[in-house]
Amino acid sequence: MAVSVDKMPWWAWVFPALASVLLAATGLGVADAGATPILILDVVLLTGTVFAAVHHAEVVAARVGEPFGSLVLAVAVTVIEVALIVSLILSGGPDKAALARDTVFAAVMIVCNGIVGLCLLAGGARHHEQGFQVRGAATALAVLATLATLTLVLPNYTLGAPGPVFTRAQLLFVGVVSLVLYGVFVFVQTVRHRNYFLSGGRDEDEDDGAPAVLPSNRMTLASVVLLLVALVAVVLLAKILSPALQAGVVAAGLPAAVVGVAIAALVLMPEGLAAVRAARADRLQTSLNLALGSALATIGLTIPAVAGVSLVLGLELVLGLEEKDTVLLVLTLFTATLTLGTGRTTVLQGAVHLVIFAVFLFLAASP
Repeated sequence: MAVSVDKMPWWAWVFPALASVLLAATGLGVADAGATPILILDVVLLTGTVFAAVHHAEVVAARVGEPFGSLVLAVAVTVIEVALIVSLILSGGPDKAALARDTVFAAVMIVCNGIVGLCLLAGGARHHEQGFQVRGAATALAVLATLATLTLVLPNYTLGAPGPVFTRAQLLFVGVVSLVLYGVFVFVQTVRHRNYFLSGGRDEDEDDGAPAVLPSNRMTLASVVLLLVALVAVVLLAKILSPALQAGVVAAGLPAAVVGVAIAALVLMPEGLAAVRAARADRLQTSLNLALGSALATIGLTIPAVAGVSLVLGLELVLGLEEKDTVLLVLTLFTATLTLGTGRTTVLQGAVHLVIFAVFLFLAASP
């Protein structure tokens, strides 16, 4: 992974700075957080700050190298996602108990069908056929299938509590197991079998044949500080925006699940663009590391975090998917297994995943 680190882009520090000014103004009562102009400015700054956070994560990732870089990006995106989910849950509103489920499921569908589909289509259109490490993809898919089944399907079949929910003991157990399993995957990806996630099994960083440009210590330190500022700003901006977001969805007559789709799309947009760029540069291995790593982090980190908040505050957490969503999840995992089972991909696999993604979006808006 190589990024340009000669100088920091203006937007990478301007958006966090402006977000901090807006938060200070609303916190001191200088600006009305519920006013329409403030909400519009909040949306603009929230989007820009998410991009800034991912940029700084990329700088840090370039310093630590691949596959650690993909891990840094995945964790940064997951922190943003958890912040948005918790902010919306605490703000109340209809169907808040199912918000975490809707967001996590949407993230899995966006990653495994939307981002992967675009990567395979873009890479295949430009390079005809691309290769990657089957061992790494198989490892990630095995963990993803297990985590998705335990957290999104199993609640529909437990008997301890009525409805698609876990009891407190079950929720705690599944949260701990998810975190442990994700931790083992990270250990395998970064230490024990690191070469599974590098192009051609090489124990070295991927690039396009060009020398990697590593950030200086000063640039890395600046990005670490700004990354922390950006993540905090995203949390607080989301808290301001959350009531208006939920009210807008209700006013438009859309299902509550659309809120989860919006959150997942927002936080995954920058990382998705990075994955597509890597695929077009014939670095499909990096694309898959980013995409599958995001899906794994979404479940392995988001569910335990939200479960912890739920247990501490005594909030109900609906995790079990509806029947149509369960069908889409099974179809997605089955198709991904076939797509990533040969180590070679073309535009056809990309088109298949994008069709599944289109079905998901249509049914989310019109169930």
